[in-house]
Amino acid sequence: MLKVIEAALDAGKRIMEIYEKDFDVEYKEDESPLTIADQTANEVITNALHKAFPDTPVLSEEGNQWSYKERSSWDEFFLVDPLDGTKEFIKKNGEFTVNIALVSHGAPCFGVIYAPALDILYIGDTALGAVKVEQALHVEGISDEKGWFKQGVSLPNVTSDNDTANIVASRSHMSEETKTFIQQIEKEYKTVQTLSTGSSLKLCLVAEGAADYYPRYAPTMEWDTGAGQAIVEASGGTVTVAGSDEFLSYNKENLKNPWFLAKR
Repeated sequence: MLKVIEAALDAGKRIMEIYEKDFDVEYKEDESPLTIADQTANEVITNALHKAFPDTPVLSEEGNQWSYKERSSWDEFFLVDPLDGTKEFIKKNGEFTVNIALVSHGAPCFGVIYAPALDILYIGDTALGAVKVEQALHVEGISDEKGWFKQGVSLPNVTSDNDTANIVASRSHMSEETKTFIQQIEKEYKTVQTLSTGSSLKLCLVAEGAADYYPRYAPTMEWDTGAGQAIVEASGGTVTVAGSDEFLSYNKENLKNPWFLAKR
């Protein structure tokens, strides 16, 4: 998976080149924003994945929209969000990420999230665990995936307080259902604190242990969560369909996710 990690870092570099300049914003049919950074990062990632893994399909938010008839035969595929948090990118608050997951038989088994403005890299592998690598672009001499795990800090790396619940919630997606969930948790703990951040960094907070819960009772797509779920699960957490013990699954006919809860 070294080539996957390198693709995320390379995409991040290209994103930052655009981030530091002026850029135009377009809007897709669903009114979500699109920039040249989304498209450039997608090209970098898909080209790298096709070259390194020519037999593994790539499903990307900004790439070829495969029909379910075509996808239904896939045992493994890469799931890509080349720039998650385009709104954060436009606001220039640094809270945007590059997301790449490997999905096997409907479950993410490997994920990489890179926050280029922060130069922080998260990696999750069901066989190796999860790590956080700060100043990732300054790391040299890595020859395989395990080298990144030696460089990083194993997750979770934040010790939880049994009397305090930390809940990560989206600034732009605080639904009434999320508010109700927080109210329920307030009955179970002495103290409840809410944390806010953008993009898939919310799932990374759960993987770190900085957050105990991330209720997402609002729309998301598979590419928004695949890499983050792999990292959360590799760190010992869970990502389940809201109100059940069913794990969030992938390569569904409809790529929209149900509401879900990530927790430690």
